[in-house]
Amino acid sequence: MLNVVAKNRHKPFDETRRLGLQKETEAIIRDLFPEEIGMLVAETVVPKGPASAYMEEGDILIKINGQYITKFVPLDDLLDSHVGQEIEIMIERGGKPKSFSVSVQDLHSITPDRYVEIGGAKLNELSYQLARSYCVPAGGVYVAEPAGMFRLDGPDHGWIIASVDNKPTPNLQAFIDAIKDIPDRERIPVVYYSIADIHTTSVAVVQVERHWSRFRLAIRNDSTGLWDFQDLGPPPLPKELQPATARFIEMDESLGAAKDLIASLVKVSYYMPCRIDGFPKSRKQGAGLVVDAEKGLIVVSRSIIPLSMGDISITIADSIIIPGKVEYLHPTHNFAFVSYDPKLIGETPVKSAVLSQRTLMQGHKVTLVAFNHNHRIVCSETVVTDITSVTIPQNATPRFRSINLDAITIDTPLAQQCSSGVLTDSNGHVQALWLSYLGERNMSGHDNEYHLGLHIHTIFPVLDALRKGETPNLRFLNIELMPVQIAQARHMGLTEKWVRKVEDANPNRHQLFLIRRTETGSESANVLKELDLILAVNEQTITRMYEMDVQYFKEELDITILRQKVEMTLKVPTIPNSGNGTNRVVIWAGAAIQEPHKAVLQQSKSLPSRVYISARSKGSPSYMYGMVPTMWITQINGIPTPDLDSFVAVVRKCPDNTYVRVKIITFDMIPMVLAIKTCYHY
Repeated sequence: MLNVVAKNRHKPFDETRRLGLQKETEAIIRDLFPEEIGMLVAETVVPKGPASAYMEEGDILIKINGQYITKFVPLDDLLDSHVGQEIEIMIERGGKPKSFSVSVQDLHSITPDRYVEIGGAKLNELSYQLARSYCVPAGGVYVAEPAGMFRLDGPDHGWIIASVDNKPTPNLQAFIDAIKDIPDRERIPVVYYSIADIHTTSVAVVQVERHWSRFRLAIRNDSTGLWDFQDLGPPPLPKELQPATARFIEMDESLGAAKDLIASLVKVSYYMPCRIDGFPKSRKQGAGLVVDAEKGLIVVSRSIIPLSMGDISITIADSIIIPGKVEYLHPTHNFAFVSYDPKLIGETPVKSAVLSQRTLMQGHKVTLVAFNHNHRIVCSETVVTDITSVTIPQNATPRFRSINLDAITIDTPLAQQCSSGVLTDSNGHVQALWLSYLGERNMSGHDNEYHLGLHIHTIFPVLDALRKGETPNLRFLNIELMPVQIAQARHMGLTEKWVRKVEDANPNRHQLFLIRRTETGSESANVLKELDLILAVNEQTITRMYEMDVQYFKEELDITILRQKVEMTLKVPTIPNSGNGTNRVVIWAGAAIQEPHKAVLQQSKSLPSRVYISARSKGSPSYMYGMVPTMWITQINGIPTPDLDSFVAVVRKCPDNTYVRVKIITFDMIPMVLAIKTCYHY
């Protein structure tokens, strides 16, 4: 197809007359084309195109090279036959005829035939089709896939890059030249605007990401039908970080001791290059609490740091940004520990938060110190309305979900506006973490988040080990509990003796805990069963969730349960957990494949294999042929693949451009066989 970079519309004679069509011209057209009812009118003229200097919107096309044109088909035929040549165009504008010569531009020359991949994003020069639709010049670097380092203002499409690191980027080559010499992990300003709003220019400071993905140029090969890739070289090594010093803002004296916590709260940002473990977002940020300034230890919500596989940035005093490292991911509670190098913050007066040894109770007065939606510190005095055992709803696609928690709720509207922070007493001592808990995805496609408090003593077992320089080695029963009131427990066979024990053990709340789920494949699942009512652990009556923390340091527990109205005491083994999370992912056919993570083991009754599909890329073979996240792969070409090692060994032998029989089992235990064509080129 050829074009003069203008969009025409066929309009009836009645409308063309209002635009200034001469009566004589209309008479000629009606005489030449008796069945014609209108003419072609320029609706959009693309700025800076071949015709932009001569044509305007509303011009009525009369002739091209002396030939009267009233239909699109003869117009296209004439343009196609004059590629690269000049043509004589006659128009009428406001009743006055005008003639001019323009060059017919090849549409392929203004259709992108190459794109750049960098930092998880894809960019190409703005196409004629988009330029025509939005009436902007066909040029500039367009973010075709806003992800990774170029997820500038959310997932929306339509961003055009104006400059990178203060270097203009009018075209793709200028963009490549501007970014290729920037060191990895360097933070640079990117100026951009939306194709839908050229009046507003924005700037974002992005971190160059060239360690998770390659920087390469893809060029369309019209002979093979493939996109040929050209590696654009490795990045310069990251610059060595230099210590920097900053001052914290000063808060009003009226806030009391809570104002001093500003020196213990930092902003933690996380970037996930590959979506695994079912986590829905690639970027998260929120407040972290410095619990040991000397060692650089921070505790933060697992809704912010879901995995150890990713990039962590820590912002201190809203001034200094330094890298962080995951130290421990708690497998059941909603907190993680990250660390930073204290040497990098110079003389910045970061303080370790003072952690209270006093357990919060209903009715206690506390101060909420937290980040609001603008990541600004807010403080509010309030009271604890309730402390209750809650069950965070599970998502259809398994992902980390905090279980077995005593949740703290408070009486202030700020509670639901602030997703991360702390609860303190009048002395400024931290009594609880205020965290965001990731829940289920609702019917509108949004993820529900629950803002709840977590007793600060919950983190002590991990913190104590990290302070000693040791790796936390906690043990777990791998069961999920839910509260049961005494009224229901009586009908399950609870005796009066145990009713008295519960009342004595917890005067504030009379409850026991029922095993809601056992983790598939765990040793405890061979002993404990779902719906067992836990009465005591090591002869201690259990009425509070945190009393189950005795499991952390015991290889075996004596658990007294009530099963089908029969009381029994069982020896139940515990299992160690490293707190590292998922540390291995295999990418095949565009799918991210891993071992089943903990949420999968919690929600599944059985385990067909240890090869689990966690995510897939759009347009990939896995996407085209029906591989869906939450499926298990059990066989490749009839060969069993019980684990990742065997899976990798089998798929390595599958040739390129061949169909592979993949036996999968859905999360609902429905077996299927898919034929997936490999394509190793991409």
